[in-house]
Parts: sequence; structure tokens; C-alpha cells
Amino acid sequence: MDPSKYRPSSAFDSPFWTTNSGAPVWNNNSSLTVGTRGPILLEDYHLVEKLANFDRERIPERVVHARGASAKGFFEVTHDITHLTCADFLRAPGVQTPVIVRFSTVIGERGTPETLRDPRGFAVKFYTREGNYDLVGNNLPVFFVRDGMKFPDMIHSLKPNPKTHIQENWRFLDFFSHIPESLHMFSFLFDDLGIPQDYRHMEGSSVNTYTLINKAGKVNYVKFHWRPTCGVKCLLDDEAVMVGGTNHSHATKDLYDSIQAGNYPEWKLYIQTIDPDYEDKFDFDPLDVTKTWPEDILPLQPVGRLVLNKNIDNFFAENEQLAFCPSIVVPGIYYSDDKMLQTRIFSYSDTQRYRLGANYLMLPPNAPKCAHHNNHHDGFMNFMHRDEEVNYFPSRYDPVRHAERYPTPSAILPERRSRAVIEKENNFKQPGERYRSFDPARQERFVCRWVDALSDPRVTYEIRSIWISYWSQADKSLGQKLASRLNVKPSM
Repeated sequence: MDPSKYRPSSAFDSPFWTTNSGAPVWNNNSSLTVGTRGPILLEDYHLVEKLANFDRERIPERVVHARGASAKGFFEVTHDITHLTCADFLRAPGVQTPVIVRFSTVIGERGTPETLRDPRGFAVKFYTREGNYDLVGNNLPVFFVRDGMKFPDMIHSLKPNPKTHIQENWRFLDFFSHIPESLHMFSFLFDDLGIPQDYRHMEGSSVNTYTLINKAGKVNYVKFHWRPTCGVKCLLDDEAVMVGGTNHSHATKDLYDSIQAGNYPEWKLYIQTIDPDYEDKFDFDPLDVTKTWPEDILPLQPVGRLVLNKNIDNFFAENEQLAFCPSIVVPGIYYSDDKMLQTRIFSYSDTQRYRLGANYLMLPPNAPKCAHHNNHHDGFMNFMHRDEEVNYFPSRYDPVRHAERYPTPSAILPERRSRAVIEKENNFKQPGERYRSFDPARQERFVCRWVDALSDPRVTYEIRSIWISYWSQADKSLGQKLASRLNVKPSM
């Protein structure tokens, strides 16, 4: 067989059963035994192979974002932003780029209901002509902590108790009572937005700050925002109980059924930008993931539209093996010094190498669709056919050269090494403003959720007092309501 004509997708075209190596299997019903009653012989290779494959069908689930659903489609540029970036897939209105998107819950395990109060992941992989670009974000625009040093502890506090394997409020209330920067995130999570109706009716955000670089090398900070054309819809607590009790995969089903019926989900992509020369003019740090950028000062700029018009063919191959990494960028888009982003650059790719193997980027949903070349040879599950003799660089026998240089940020970093908190923490202003933007009924629902959480019998008086102090600093009336209902003397 000509290796150049080998197609992995043709592995199941055979009209009869075979082993993984292609040998014919004439009986796929009975084990090879001594006589009709056994015992079974270890030399039954097909049986051993079948069981061994079955034993390994489950790969390690994601520590976070384990529960998710994927779909495919395209991204189309609708507005010219070439003055901001030299990214090829954003080169002109009308340009389309194929994508695969994964939505997910964050804390829940692989089989948990999609109706739990939890942030939702919103990850988009663009298959561009210059390689893949992964825009990995959430449905909420801010995050719990601003420094990745706290991330493992944060997730541990939100995950089930290691002794009982039960999620318990006292654990995360204890942890975050030390982390006042989390208040803004909780103003979203304990709001009505905490339980999206489904994946089609929720927003997306990069959360992190990235940089855009144009052809001249000019850098701008950027945040990305996805806005659904069908609007934002959420489930209230009692509605979530009813929906989750009927179908714990309701959001996955809704996404699949909508696409199958031709009702293609669509989002508009917007950006906000800040010139780094002006980053000190705000009362917050633009690189702080616990902050939003005010739209009245930094308006949304339209970029394009995302349309999901094709369901995935196989859940395991295109959802469980689908891997996203914020470190995967293209020319014209780069990282910022956002502390959380800097840790995600390492952590995500490291996670995928552990979960899927060193060659996870060879798997079809993760592999680039454009031509690519490197000397990353061998390793577990390396199935790329290679017949070249030179696997080093440089070489006079290999004509492959460096790519054309493209602009990257070139800021000078004169600071000393330090482990320090940012100067403009400003932890209480934005959560207070957000609470005051709610109508009275929405405020009441927010208060009730916090009263319920803080009423956990294992939450101490001290922890309740700290949380009431935090919310009082965000909004005095909110603190007073919580203190009154929890019978705690306000500290402010």
C-alpha cells in the first residue's frame, strides 16, 4: 500500500471485523477456550486486545471544565481592525475561518448536571492559515483571583471535600474570606447569571487581557467579548432544580438539537482596547482579571461573528480529546503581563500533555489545518508519518528556513524581582456598583443566595462577619441586610 494514500479515517471501512492491526476476526462472540466450557486461553489475542482497549477507554478527565459540549462552525470578520492587529485571520471583512468551540461547566465532574451554579467555559479554536489560535475564556467577564499562585487552592476549596467527596459551602467561604479580590466574581456568580439557561444564551469573555500588535509594531491591550444574537437567558434557582431533575444534560442536548434543526447559534465578537501608554489613568489595573473595563469609557468595538453550524461527529474524539491552551496564539495577538494569564500559558499545555499525551497536538481536533513543520519527533502516540533523515536544525540538507519575522511586544522590563500584590487592588468599588445596578427583585435574590450560603452550620461567626464586612464595603445597605438576616453585628 502506498503510504502517501494512507487515510486514518478509512480504518473502519472493512466489511468484516478485524483486530487493531487489521487481521480478520472470524468470531467476535466467543472467547478461545479449552473445550466448550473453558478455561480461557491467554493466547486469544483478540480477546486480550478487546479487553485492554476497553480498560483504557477513559482518559483522565479534566480537573476543571470536565463537563462540556462542542460544536463546529466558522468565524467571519465583519469589521476592519487591521489598524490594531496584523493577525491574518482578521485581515479583511468577509474572511472566514473554520472553528471548533467547547462550552463547559468549571467545577463539576464529567457527569454532573448542567444546571449547577458554576461559571461556564467558552473556548474557541480558530484554524487559521498561520496556525491555530485558542481564545479560551468564560461566560463571566472576571475571575476569583488575580494571581495563579492561588489557583490550585481556589479549585480545591470549590471542589468536593476530600474526606466526604461532597461540595460544601463552608470550604469556599473559608478560603475566599482571605481573598477580598474575589468579591467582584461572586457578584456575578451569585447573581441570576450564575446559572445560564443553556450554552446558546450566554455571553463569553476572554477574562484575561491580551495584546494586539499591528504591522508597525504598535501594541494595544485587548479584551474579547462574545455576545449571543439570541440574547442572554438564565435559570432561577427553582427553575434549575426542575430542569436538572428532568435532564442533567439539557444544555448539551439543546446545543445539539438546535444545530441539527438548522437553528444555528451565533455570537458577535467585540473587543475593548487600551493603549498601554494610558494604563495608569484608571483607578484599577487593566491587567487585573478581577476587574471589568467600563464600557462607557472603553466602548465595545465590533469585529466579527461566530456561527456554529455543524455538530461534532464523535463526542470522545472532538470533545474529550479536544484541547485548548491560552498559550496558542498567532502573529498579531500576544500575551500581556496579566498574572493569571502568565500562569495559564504554562498550566493549560502542561495539563493537556498529562491528560492526552506529549503529542496531543497531533490529534485531529487539535492539529493545525495549515502546513506545519518542526523537529518534535517521537514520544507516546506519535502517529505522524515521517521519512526525512534530518531531524535537527540548521542543516544544509534541509531547505526549511525560518519564517518571516513578525512584530511582538518589545517593552523593556526594568523592575526588580518581587512577590507582591498589585498597587491598585480596589476590591470593592466594582462589585458595589454591580449590586446597585440590579433591580430590587434581583437584589433580593442575590441577598437570599448569600444568606443561604452563609447559613451553613460549619461557617463560623468570624467568617460570616468577614463576609458581611466585605459586602458592607461594597455596598453599605447590602451589608446591613446580610447582618440583619444572619443576626451578625455589622463591623462597619
